[in-house]
Amino acid sequence: AIAAEDTRHTRHLLQHFGLATPLLALHEHNETGVVAALLARLAAGEDLALVSDAGTPLISDPGFRLVRAARAAGLRVAPVPGPAALIAALSVAGLPSERFVFEGFLPAKAGARRQHLATLVGEARTLVFYEAPHRLEATLADLAAAFGSERPAALARE
Repeated sequence: AIAAEDTRHTRHLLQHFGLATPLLALHEHNETGVVAALLARLAAGEDLALVSDAGTPLISDPGFRLVRAARAAGLRVAPVPGPAALIAALSVAGLPSERFVFEGFLPAKAGARRQHLATLVGEARTLVFYEAPHRLEATLADLAAAFGSERPAALARE
């Protein structure tokens, strides 16, 4: 079976390739509640793939609780190498990449976002953020206000 962040997206991909693998939903709203059932299936010898809508699972996507529980139970967890938007973006950004900090998604609310950015102002390493398209303009303004015009930046899309 495949545990998918959004079964609709994954089903579309599977149908494109003529695959009929059973899908299970595993997303931020149900992850805590389904981990025990998925662990039981794994412990019974069933194979389970974990996929996200885009990029690598657990990189700002659900799955952390399942992987942590599987490892704690002594079950084998194997990665499948694939794309991670943050590494792809960093590789073409023209910013120092030998040491960087991945912050994931910033808080959605402006006040919390600004507070969080204020804690990062002194950070010398390259900072990498994810942001939703509908918040991009406001976040760019907050980044400029927090870091000023002298801090190099790059904007990339997955």
